[in-house]
Amino acid sequence: MTQPQWMILAILVATLGLFLWGRWRHDIVSAAALLATVLLGLVPAEDAFLGFAHPAVITVACVLILSAALLHTGVVDQLAQSLLPANSGPSITIIAFCTLAAVMSSFMNNVGALALLMPLAIQMAQRLDIAPGKVLMPLSFSTMMGGMMTLIGTPSNLIVSGFRTYDGLSGFRMFDFTPVGIIVAASGLVFVGLIGWRLVPARERAGADSFDTGAYLTEARVAPHSKAIGMVLHEAETALAEADAQIISLVRNEVRVPPYSAGSLREGDVVLIEADPASMAQALDSLGLEFGESKDHAQKDEEYDDESDTNSNPQEGLNAASLGDRREEHHDGGVNVGVADDDTDEPEQEDPEKEQEKKIEETTKASDVELMELVILPGSPLLGRSARDLDLRKRYGITVLAISRQGARIHSRVRHTSLRDGDVLLMQGPSDLITDFASDTGCAPLAPRPLRSPNRRNMLTAAGIMVFSIALTATGILPAAISFLLGVVLLMVLRVLPLRKMYDSVDWSVIVLLGALLPVAQAMEETGTAQLIAVFLLENVAQGNAIWALVVVLAVTLTMSDVINNAATAAIMCPIAIGTAQQLGVNPDPYLMAVAIGASAAFLTPIGHQNNTLILGPGGFRFGDYWRLGLPLEIALSIVAIPMLLWVWPL
Repeated sequence: MTQPQWMILAILVATLGLFLWGRWRHDIVSAAALLATVLLGLVPAEDAFLGFAHPAVITVACVLILSAALLHTGVVDQLAQSLLPANSGPSITIIAFCTLAAVMSSFMNNVGALALLMPLAIQMAQRLDIAPGKVLMPLSFSTMMGGMMTLIGTPSNLIVSGFRTYDGLSGFRMFDFTPVGIIVAASGLVFVGLIGWRLVPARERAGADSFDTGAYLTEARVAPHSKAIGMVLHEAETALAEADAQIISLVRNEVRVPPYSAGSLREGDVVLIEADPASMAQALDSLGLEFGESKDHAQKDEEYDDESDTNSNPQEGLNAASLGDRREEHHDGGVNVGVADDDTDEPEQEDPEKEQEKKIEETTKASDVELMELVILPGSPLLGRSARDLDLRKRYGITVLAISRQGARIHSRVRHTSLRDGDVLLMQGPSDLITDFASDTGCAPLAPRPLRSPNRRNMLTAAGIMVFSIALTATGILPAAISFLLGVVLLMVLRVLPLRKMYDSVDWSVIVLLGALLPVAQAMEETGTAQLIAVFLLENVAQGNAIWALVVVLAVTLTMSDVINNAATAAIMCPIAIGTAQQLGVNPDPYLMAVAIGASAAFLTPIGHQNNTLILGPGGFRFGDYWRLGLPLEIALSIVAIPMLLWVWPL
């Protein structure tokens, strides 16, 4: 072995060791590996960051953003509600559920698909009267198997496609992965649905939801063209019951109407609904209802608030700072700065109220409206006040959409309810303004949850943009990176996804890992190290047989993906796969595809893939529980994958 080969091999072993150790994040380890190759002269300094400009890296970032748009707008919620069977046994239900998960994850980030379907999986387990883990583990594995079916299904597929270009060929196209991937995934889904879920240990669920706010009371307005128009109250209640929601009362023209005399629902009616947070968006969307009241009603409330403020005792209210006026009164010798003296030419400062209104207006234009949950802490100045008293729309530019009070039903309207400590408020507005409000009024934000307000237009737009980007890629009109970048630009122009969420939705650690390891892997190939490893495997394991070599590549990839990140596994194994094919003088495509299959089948441990880690707590699993389903599933997939690879991608 030459000195460069020893050095790059030492870096590779150290990188693998650090990945397995898990003390440092994988992006830090990858950056350290890149730095080591540069300092040792294996990668020229001017080429160190070329990996970050690789199309695979750009595509991964764009796909994550497009996936977040599908999640944020509720597209996948609608798919889940409409496609899943309601009254079937465990096997049929799990097969249908896992099939939906696999299809979703073939076109969106599989972590996002799992996060979206996890609450539904837990509800489904309760309906089937089985342990949550028996649905969660098949769900996690199915999202990974779905990633095998398309170019954008998982970052490891994009990496494999990128390495194909290093061999002088073009990258794989959108559906080149489909012939093998769909058969392998379908086989796995059938195995999981008929046999696999029974192998999962029945564990008690740990930390069910991390927090439980109880049911929310919210006000929903009957919008124009709503399905509820013309329905009697009983019909609307029946429709909402499917989303585990119920109508508490009806308000028409600011007057509470008894249910028996309400007649048919009309445009502008306000319905008080009690619903679980997870099903609130579904409840409103089922009848075409909208959060909150009409602008006319809001305006009347604001006018009433202004009259009340002038007549109220100031000692009973909140002080200016705690209410969020944020008016800074500066005194100089008892004279307020900014109030012009008649004898001076000092210009008069702008009214603090107008300054606050201007700030709110600018923030609202610059930011995107979001939903956020806040819990009222003991001692908060909000205690005993109502949303109407607080005048949040005027002071902060935000709105209280719903209130949750655990253990007690709220019968009054949302804006008229006196607040207590422990109440959870569902707030709507720019995140910066909600954060200001929480800081000023003694509230704490809860752990983030996918609370979404239904918006049919944004749902259709997000789905259309994703289909459009996929079509451009599939037809070869534009390269994948350009197609999905165009989709991201369309999301921004049409304001489908808040701009801040676009940046938040990108897993930057994965971007750093890919950008850093691509030059390292290239150095492995240029120094001949990849070919050296391939020769060792061929002579000592495969013994020069191309088919056995394919089995070895798949087996090694499967083993590595169970202990390190699948993207890192693909980046390490691709040069070895290409070197093996070159040494044998055969087509490298089946070996690269074997890497893609193996990198997506991390079923043996909770650390092999983020999805396995996500279900660890909710499923109540232990470290050694995964192999009981994972090992037979990996064996079954390997038995199907090898002949399919040889048939679709001949040697």
